[in-house]
Amino acid sequence: MKRQRPATSEMPDPLPTGTPQVRAGGLPDREQLRAFIENATGRIGKREISREFGLGPEHKQALRQMLRDMALDGTLAPAGARRFRVSDRLPESMVVQVTGTDSDGDPIARPVQWDGEGSAPVVFMHPELRGRAALAPGERVVARLRRIGPGKYEGRTLRRLTDAPMQVVGLFRTLDATDPMASAPARYRPAGTLTPADRRTKAQWVIPMGEDADTPDNEIVIATPLPQSGPGLHPARIIERLGPQGDARTISMIAVAMLGIPHVFPSEALAQAKAARGVTAQGRTDLRDMPLVTIDGADARDFDDAVYAEPDGDGFRMTVAIADVAWYVRPNSALDREARLRGNSVYFPDRVIPMLPEDLSNGWCSLRPGEDRGCIFVNMDVAADGAISNARFGRGIMRSAARLTYEQVQAARDGAPDEIIAGLPDGLLDSLFGAWRCLSAARALRGTLDLELPERLVRLGDHGQIAAIQPRIRLDSHRLVEEFMIAANVAAARCLEGRHLPCLYRIHAPPTPERLESLRRTLDTMGLKLPPVGSLRAADLDHVLRQVRNTDQAGLVNELILRAQNQAEYSPEPVGHFGLSLAAYAHFTSPIRRYADLLTHRALLVAIGLESGPAPSHDELEEAGLAITRTERRAAQAERETLERYAATWLQARVGTVMDAHVSSLSRFGIFTVLDATGTSALLPMSALPEDQWHHDEKTQTLGGRDTTMVFRPGQALRVRIEEACAIRGTVLLALPDTPPSHRRRRT
Repeated sequence: MKRQRPATSEMPDPLPTGTPQVRAGGLPDREQLRAFIENATGRIGKREISREFGLGPEHKQALRQMLRDMALDGTLAPAGARRFRVSDRLPESMVVQVTGTDSDGDPIARPVQWDGEGSAPVVFMHPELRGRAALAPGERVVARLRRIGPGKYEGRTLRRLTDAPMQVVGLFRTLDATDPMASAPARYRPAGTLTPADRRTKAQWVIPMGEDADTPDNEIVIATPLPQSGPGLHPARIIERLGPQGDARTISMIAVAMLGIPHVFPSEALAQAKAARGVTAQGRTDLRDMPLVTIDGADARDFDDAVYAEPDGDGFRMTVAIADVAWYVRPNSALDREARLRGNSVYFPDRVIPMLPEDLSNGWCSLRPGEDRGCIFVNMDVAADGAISNARFGRGIMRSAARLTYEQVQAARDGAPDEIIAGLPDGLLDSLFGAWRCLSAARALRGTLDLELPERLVRLGDHGQIAAIQPRIRLDSHRLVEEFMIAANVAAARCLEGRHLPCLYRIHAPPTPERLESLRRTLDTMGLKLPPVGSLRAADLDHVLRQVRNTDQAGLVNELILRAQNQAEYSPEPVGHFGLSLAAYAHFTSPIRRYADLLTHRALLVAIGLESGPAPSHDELEEAGLAITRTERRAAQAERETLERYAATWLQARVGTVMDAHVSSLSRFGIFTVLDATGTSALLPMSALPEDQWHHDEKTQTLGGRDTTMVFRPGQALRVRIEEACAIRGTVLLALPDTPPSHRRRRT
């Protein structure tokens, strides 16, 4: 099982933080364009804009760049392929999902697709017309929307989506004697209740007798709604059992089911993977005498990248070899269609949902030691100052000299090599670390954003129980591999650019002015300063990080700067990578687990003349970029929510325990904290604070009491008691140690 490398490994020519206005003949300026999109009916694309402003083919490139710039700086938001909308408003109509009801019993919904900042807007749905069944929690409809306030809309149902039954994932509990429904007449008595795993809905479901599929108590299930004939809880039928709540191996399947992550391969794709065979040396560069090594986590089973370096004057000659996935996954094949659908592998503590079947991901596309494997490689010269030159790509056959772990390599560097390391050619590790030092020097000179975010590792016992939740240590050996991969990714982007071939870039836009201003206000309260927005570079943010390194503020400041960042995405536009301070960057090094890398491999093979075929169009790459950006974010959400559920499960057995935490942010309804032991986000609600008049000051980022003189601020250390932990939803509520258990005061 191979963990995804952290996003911070993508960090190294800074991007301009101000977006220049694009002018070309009759092209509108940004304000004119924004006003048109905001006031137009429906979703607007390039065709509608060109028609409105009378633009011709000569304006196509400039318009495309303007739309991309406005999307990256937050002015516009994507609304489907080649469509845009003003980012602070929802479109006139869209698909929403009912999450619960208000105090009057009317349904409340949220957008199904939400790529904006913060929480998705709330949609207050009008009651259904007379004669139509009421909307049930979890149901999806196409709604006509009207904005009624910031983050608030009213909606009217245009069309109910009934082409596939809506599913509810949750915890099934049989009735016990204390439940009021247990005393109902037998004909009305249900088999049990269902608590949804979706924390956004407060709806409770009831499972009628005969609809429980003989499910035992405390089981995680998937259910589908049944028709409702009257008031009361919504009825549902259990259609699949995922496993008992107490089994930690069930937890990851909650996110898989809720987010609709494909996890069963079609038979045709499995057959193609099973029919795969090893490559021969014909038509390939023979690298089998080069002592390439893989360096991965101890629990990895697929090894898709190998590295080598040797001294060359004052610098080094280095090679990065990547599994030749493109040899096996041909365009438009069953394997290709499934890989694109999945977009990427998804990693959980107990399992991996792979992008490719195991016959490939752990077999022919895994660079196992001592076995011949096909690869795509790049040779690069690295100067003493870290400058890279003479990058040369090829298709090869290799034989890994060793499968190494990060811990092995680090121990050898620290003077304790084991037998495997000792059996490698003399000086190999010294050359690898020497090349890394050159690349690191260039990175420091460039000025990149190097966030230090603690990653938590969930360790499971032999029987699926949670043995421990520990920090994952980041070693120099991790950084070595990251820098080699970054160098190869840069070389791939430059190769395609140099041959004027289309490329799916990995882009990371600078933070928006609004986010930077919010960050500036918070950092000011901590005595930390940022330069003016228009001149800010990644190096300026990294300077702040270095100021707080090894202090109590370090964790919070890293979190704050991370929140201010835009999310990275895939695009055919060479916008650049702000965090890495790179003008052009493309993913190339992990085609086993990322579809974007496979597309880069195919483009490179055409670029170096080893394969032929039409290059994908700009629009095709744009659609592919949108699709795999969505699957990447879906995977990140699944991994994050699963870790939260693991942590909540672990904390359930520790309710009442006092732990250390620190304040991460403040709001009018509570204090958001991070538990030091687990890295878990948890809420200290206002109702758990001492009786007082509490005031949230957004300017100073403090929450203060009038009578108690207590003040809470970001970064502040706290001692908290675990008051409640809900494993199915992954939520944790806290209290202060000196308040009695279950104490609740009147809200102020």
